[in-house]
Parts: sequence; C-alpha cells; structure tokens
Amino acid sequence: MNPPTDPEVRAELIATVRRFVERDVNPVASELEHADEYPAAIVATMRHLGLFGVTIADEHGGLGLDLLTYIGVIEELAAGWMSLSGILNTHVMVANLIADSGTDEQRARWLPTLATGDVRGALSLSEPDAGSDTGALTCRAERDGDEYVITGTKMWVTNGARAGLVALAARTDEGITCFLIDKEPGDRYGGITVSRNIGKLGYRGIETVEMVYDGHRVPAAAVLGGTAGLGRGRHFILAALEVGRINIAARAVGVARAAFEASIRYAQQRHTFGVPIAEHQAIQLKLADMATKLEAARLLTRHAAERRSAGERTDVEAGMAKLFASEAAFEIATDAMRIHGGMGYTTELPVERYYRDAPLMIIGEGTNEIQRLVIARGLLRRHPIDE
Repeated sequence: MNPPTDPEVRAELIATVRRFVERDVNPVASELEHADEYPAAIVATMRHLGLFGVTIADEHGGLGLDLLTYIGVIEELAAGWMSLSGILNTHVMVANLIADSGTDEQRARWLPTLATGDVRGALSLSEPDAGSDTGALTCRAERDGDEYVITGTKMWVTNGARAGLVALAARTDEGITCFLIDKEPGDRYGGITVSRNIGKLGYRGIETVEMVYDGHRVPAAAVLGGTAGLGRGRHFILAALEVGRINIAARAVGVARAAFEASIRYAQQRHTFGVPIAEHQAIQLKLADMATKLEAARLLTRHAAERRSAGERTDVEAGMAKLFASEAAFEIATDAMRIHGGMGYTTELPVERYYRDAPLMIIGEGTNEIQRLVIARGLLRRHPIDE
C-alpha cells in the first residue's frame, strides 16, 4: 500500500478530476453511452492526467497515491459517467496484483507501462459456468517444457480487446494460478480470440467481452509471483477483489450522488399546484432518505479504504461497503426517476442512465448475495465463542 497522501494533494487531484468531468464528460456522456461508443478522446485525457497510474508507486512512474484518493477519483468519474470508472478499475486491479504479488522482474516490466496507460490491463476470472464460484473454473494451463498452454473460455472481460495485459486465472496441477498474458490490443492474438462483445442494459461505451483461449502459449515466467505463485492465484485475486469491491462502492456513491443532485435541483425547478415540488412533503421525504443513504454509503466506503490502506484485512468492510452502497445507489436512482416523473423516463435527461447503470454494482465483483456470505463468514471468524 502507498503511504497516506497529503490531504491537500488529494483534494487538488479530486478537484481536477471534477473539473475534467464537468468540461469533457458531462456534455457528451449521454450521446456516447446511447451509441455504445468507446470514449477514446476522454480516455486519452485520463491518461494525460495520470489516472492510469494513480495507485502505482512513483518509483515505477505512477502517482503513488493512496486508496482514499483513488476512491475519490472513482466517485467523480462515476458521477459523470460510470463506464469511465470501469475502464480505470480493472486496470488498477491488475497493477495492484503485480505490485502486491508479482516478482521484481514482473514489477519492473509491467508497472511503468501500466502507469502511463500505454499498456491497458484487464482482469479475467469469470467463465460461462463460473462467476463467484472460483472453485468451478475450467480454464486450464498445461505445462509444456518452458511454457504453459492455455485453453478455455472467459466471460465478462472488461477492456479485454483493448488490453495489452490480461491477468487470467487458470487451473494448473498446483491449483488456481494467475497468469500475466501479454497480448496486442485487438480481437485476435496468438491463440486468443475476442469472440464477441456482450450487449448490456447499462455500463455502455465500454467493452465487455468473451475471450477464447485455444492452445495459447505463454512462458513459464508469466506466472504471477513466479514459481512461488503456482496454485496461489485464487488467494492473489481475492485480495485484489477487496480493492475492486471498494471501487464498486465508490462507483455506486458516484452514481447515487449524481442522481441525488439531479433530483434536488429538479425538485426546486419543477412546479405543480403552484409551488415547487420540493415543497411537497412526499418529495421532501424522498430527498431526506436519498441524502441519508448517500452519506452512509460514502462513509462505509471511506472506512473500508482507510482499513485497507492501513494494511488491515477488509473482507468484511469491503463487502459491507459494496453491499450497502450498491443497494443504496439503485434505490436512489429509482427515487430520482420518481421525482422526475415522466421526464425521468426519457432519454433527454441522464436520470434513466443512472437507473440502468446502478444494477451493475449490485452484481459486479461478486453479487450482493455473495457479499452477505462473505460478511457473515468474516464476522464469525472475528467473533469466535470460547469452548
């Protein structure tokens, strides 16, 4: 973990990202989202701002900032267009995997190019019949001399086609192992085929692909952590998913904030029965509940980030933050549509986009049903009874 970031530095970067979102994202987000068009120009500016290296140590060319700063950046991006935070998150998770679990050679090779965004990272865990159940993975990596031959199908790979590096979980003789797959951006490379881009309700403008590995060969040096990493891929990835779940919570806070801010503005502008609808008690009750849920979600997310930054285990806290913030975001987005009435159902305002984007956080990085199990099991470990 990076050392704590100076609060002034954190505030300055978050303010810079907020200005960037207001200037470059808000005016075009709805158009790009409805067209399901990748925001190449916006991503280029994100690279220029150094966001792809936000958590990578400065010795590797990154900004070296802490997790609290990162979730602040994610909230701002998600408040403008949630898909942008997804482009960044999977990349940061790969960088964190390498920083935390990679060999010195893997850090030296990959972190500098990930920091600049010249190489984009993707994390590949899920399969057609294996999502939260990592024990059901069937993608196989067979040792063949100094190489591994990878065969299998992976689903829901964010950034899969544009990535130059994929952190992939596959089954080896030792168990689940994580491989760092070097590839060229595009639909085909070696034995890798991006077989389809999966259409989605929301979270558009960002690729979510199926990838097929048909006898794709990688060197033995591609094993994350080297020989010591064989069979430890599940452990490495689950640790990275704690950061991913905090990121999902921060995304949910961003979407919830955007929905709330749109609602409280509209409630003061829209008149019925001769007064702003904000003066109607029914609307006031909704606004009060929305603001309370939003603040609670933000505090849970911040608490999880603080514990993770302090080097403490955060399976429970990350699960709680992700669970509560994602459910709150969906409820707030739904109430925002109710407050906006008929206008909330149209594509003329972004409220309908918040409503379509919010469910992803309920599902992403482990469903909320899985989060409840993670939380409960963690609590039981922390509170054993004396025999």
